[in-house]
Amino acid sequence: MFLAVLYCLLWSFQISDGHFPRACASSKNLLAKECCPPWMGDGSPCGQLSGRGSCQDILLSSAPSGPQFPFKGVDDRESWPSVFYNRTCQCTGNFMGFNCGNCKFGFGGPNCTEKRLLIRRNIFDLSVSEKNKFFSYLTLAKHTISSVYVIPTGTYGQMNNGSTPMFNDINMYDLFVWMHYYVSRDTLLEGSEIWRDIDFAHEAPGFLPWHRLFLLLWEQEIRELTGDENFTIPYWDWRDAENCEICTDEYLGGRHPENPNLLSPASFFSSWQIICSRSEEYNSHQVLCDGTPEGPLLRNPGNHDKAKTPRLPSSADVEFCLSLTQYESGSMDRTANFSFRNTLEVFLNNGCEGTALFWKFTQKPMHLSAITETLTWFLSYRSIEMVISS
Repeated sequence: MFLAVLYCLLWSFQISDGHFPRACASSKNLLAKECCPPWMGDGSPCGQLSGRGSCQDILLSSAPSGPQFPFKGVDDRESWPSVFYNRTCQCTGNFMGFNCGNCKFGFGGPNCTEKRLLIRRNIFDLSVSEKNKFFSYLTLAKHTISSVYVIPTGTYGQMNNGSTPMFNDINMYDLFVWMHYYVSRDTLLEGSEIWRDIDFAHEAPGFLPWHRLFLLLWEQEIRELTGDENFTIPYWDWRDAENCEICTDEYLGGRHPENPNLLSPASFFSSWQIICSRSEEYNSHQVLCDGTPEGPLLRNPGNHDKAKTPRLPSSADVEFCLSLTQYESGSMDRTANFSFRNTLEVFLNNGCEGTALFWKFTQKPMHLSAITETLTWFLSYRSIEMVISS
C-alpha cells in the first residue's frame, strides 16, 4: 500500500492527520463530501479572504495499491480521504491544517513567516522540574476532550454513506493512540470476513514520513493545548541499552510488586487506561475501536521471546543502518534487503535476512497493545527520528 500511503501523507499536511475535524463530521458535510471549514481569523472557508487557502477538489493518485491488497473500493482508507470528502482546503505559502489555520512545521507568527528552531532533548537530560512539566502536559492531554477532532465509530457504509454520522469525542492524548490504530487496522470485508495483510503506515516506504508527520502533529497539539510554543517530545536513546532504562517510577513506570504485567502504584501513569487494544474483538463484531477505556496499562519489559528479539540495537547497528545508501530496495516491504527504511524499521542486524532486533519493540505486534498507549512508544520513535535526521 506504499503508494497510497505516500499520497495520504501529502494530503494530511492540508487537513491534518487527525482524520476527522469536528467541523466536518455532520451529515451535511459527509453527504456533500466537503471539508472546508472557516478559519476563525476572518470567518471565510479555508481563510480564503486572508489568502491562506481555498476549497478545492482533491487530486487523487492513480498509482496502484500494493500487490498484497487484491481489492478495490472495500476500505475507507483507500484513496484517502475520497470516501468521506472530495473537496478540502488547499493551503498556500506556509499555512497548513484542515482550515489553513496552522503554520507549517518550523514556522510561526501571525502570517507563518517566522522561522522557529525547536530542540528535542534526551529524556535523561531533563531536570526534575522539566520532567514533571512534561508529565503534567501528558496528564492534561489525557484528561482534555479534543475540541477540534472526533473519531468515527463505524465505517462509511455503516454510516449509511454519510446520512447517519457515527462519531465519538476523544481526549487529546488518546486521539493519537486511535489514529495509529486506525492506520494499521485490518480491513472489514462483507459479512464476517477480515483481510489482515494491510497496513497504511508500516512495512513500506511510507513508514518513516508517516511517523515523522504523526509525531510533529502530536507535538503541535500539545503546544496548542498548553500554550508552550517550545514544547517537543524528548527521546530515549536506546543504543546499547541492556534493558528498558525508562521503565522506572522516575520515568515511565516500574513493575508492580505483585503483578509484573502492571505498572507500579508509584508510577505517574499507573491510573491510566488504554484504548484500542482488542483488535480481534472489533473484527469479530465488524466494528471500529470507539475509544472506550479497556483497562490499565500493561507492560512487562524483558518478558519477550529473546530468540526473536535478542537485544535492543547497538551503536554499531545504528552506524550500519546509516551506512546504507538506498532508502528502499527490491520488494519495498519487510523482506527488502539493504533497504535503509526496512533496516531501520525492523533493525535487521546485517541489512538482510538477519535477526529483527527491534521488531517486537516498536512494530505492529506491539502497536495494538499497551505499548502504543504509553510514552515508551513515543520516546523510542523519537529516537528513530534522531537516526533519520543523522
